[in-house]
Amino acid sequence: MGRIAPRFARVEPRRRAREFVLGLLSDLPRKNCWTLAEHAGNATPDGLQHLLSRARWDADAVRDDLRDFVVEQLQDDDAVLVVDETGDLKKGTATVGVQRQYTGTAGRIENSQVAVYLAYSTPRGHAAIDRELYVPRSWTQDAARCQAAGIPETVRFATKPALAARMIGRALDAGVLVSWVAGDEVYGSNPHLRAALEHRQLGYVLAVACDHQITTHAGKIRADALVKRLPKRAWQKLSTGAGAKGHRYYDWALADIADEGPGHRHLLVRRNRSTGELAFHRCYSAIRVPLSTLVKVAGRRWTVEETFQSGKGLAGLDEHQVRRWTSWHRWVTLAMLAHAFLATATAHERNHAPATDDLIPLTCNEIQHLFTTLVTQPTHTATHRLRWSDWRRRHQARSRICHYQRQAAHQP
Repeated sequence: MGRIAPRFARVEPRRRAREFVLGLLSDLPRKNCWTLAEHAGNATPDGLQHLLSRARWDADAVRDDLRDFVVEQLQDDDAVLVVDETGDLKKGTATVGVQRQYTGTAGRIENSQVAVYLAYSTPRGHAAIDRELYVPRSWTQDAARCQAAGIPETVRFATKPALAARMIGRALDAGVLVSWVAGDEVYGSNPHLRAALEHRQLGYVLAVACDHQITTHAGKIRADALVKRLPKRAWQKLSTGAGAKGHRYYDWALADIADEGPGHRHLLVRRNRSTGELAFHRCYSAIRVPLSTLVKVAGRRWTVEETFQSGKGLAGLDEHQVRRWTSWHRWVTLAMLAHAFLATATAHERNHAPATDDLIPLTCNEIQHLFTTLVTQPTHTATHRLRWSDWRRRHQARSRICHYQRQAAHQP
């Protein structure tokens, strides 16, 4: 919190931000402005709602501080930037960016809000360092709708790969030292993103679909058709890294891509040793690297899923109940900050106090539990709890009356 303190001109929003982050780090079963305010000992949620909507502070500046903090704490020569999107299911149509669209959270098309995140991943740990809200074309073509949601006039429609390129460029311009980018098929199939990474001589291992067209000296061919031409000796058994159940071994093969231009381009193929299922990755490196290096980068992509899981489960990343552009960015940035604390504290403890043979290493979940129990566990009087019970019931009664009045006004 000391790192981001200069971003707040007044002491009140700075203290509110601290209360907010401590609430996100708590073990509350549900995290919104009501529960966070009660946890902090406030009489009403007005202060925290003001922090998210009207207080004067720059969420992008806090994001920059967050990025610098994560890189400083987790810095490693094998760092990888991982891009991925995640969706939050939402009701209605007024929340910024919401429409019916595919989200991996549900595995189908749902009414949802989607954002693209950039994670900094190293062998020591991983955390999100940037975020961009995906604003669908149906929104950017409706100026009145954008204005109602507080979207700045300068915001134009951008694809998810374009948002990813924007965040990667910001990280590199800020001096983040990495050699690789990883991502799924949404990003691997986009030639503009690949070209932007190659222009910066930044290596990548990006997933592509089985029907992705590969250029060879004999012409273009589908990725799955190219695999059938590989000899048996082309496959090697390699691990993508240690998982919860031990090392994750797959068979891997590499085929050259004959695209013009400097650097080295390959199709990396992964085969499940049990089911034979194939996965494909398009790779680039400015200098030639061994197959084992590409495999490690490909395996690192899954850390962004762990970042989403712990960010949502431990720091309330997806529990925001805000509708407008500014409020979304502020909530998500502070949630990323809360998760970054857990990720870096976990890495620090693992490094300075390694677990004995009869213990597993400390996890983000255990760090949160210990931090809440030993450091920040609040104790509030029964009067405080009862006052909040009255406040909730009074607010809900007003909401019910307003709903009935609107319903009656629309009936013939």
